[in-house]
Amino acid sequence: MTATYTFDVFASLDGYGSYGGDGDWGGYWGKQGPELLDHRLASFATPQRMVFGATTFRQFVQMLGSSTEGDEVRDPWVTRMRGMPTTVVSSTLGGSLDWPDATVASGDAVDVVARLKEESDVPLRSHGSLSLNWALMAAGLVDRLQVTIFPVITGRTGTSPVLGGADDFDLELLEQRTLDGNTQELVFRPTLHTGRR
Repeated sequence: MTATYTFDVFASLDGYGSYGGDGDWGGYWGKQGPELLDHRLASFATPQRMVFGATTFRQFVQMLGSSTEGDEVRDPWVTRMRGMPTTVVSSTLGGSLDWPDATVASGDAVDVVARLKEESDVPLRSHGSLSLNWALMAAGLVDRLQVTIFPVITGRTGTSPVLGGADDFDLELLEQRTLDGNTQELVFRPTLHTGRR
């Protein structure tokens, strides 16, 4: 039996994963509440293996390295995620990774993750790593697309469209929940759309 793979991503309502330097949003677009933070912590309570691309991994290392105790980038769920076994798919990273249990897997991301799905005895999860996950979705390796939609529109300051580089997919809604009264978490099963082109 193969391990399930979840592509987990945060987005504004208009589909952006982050905001530009002239925005004043702050992390989570300033919309995190106790229900969201508790739910995120609970979602990392069971053993999992994290999978990141090199760019996202470097961003996490930089963010956590420059943060101080009490910063939101050190929320308990992030600390728990950082403590999980992690595979970084990269042909450029090497040396000390400044991450407790990280290994680098070089090679084609589709081949690396297909092998991980066969070998892992725990579910796989990736938070962010957009281009990596677009390729994995196109290859049929993403079992669950978990999108947490924050109640903001970032039309002027939004950057990094979370699904802007993905192929076309049909989505089957598996789960949905509202957190803190206005943040939506939607979990889908993606299937490559094979209709007329």
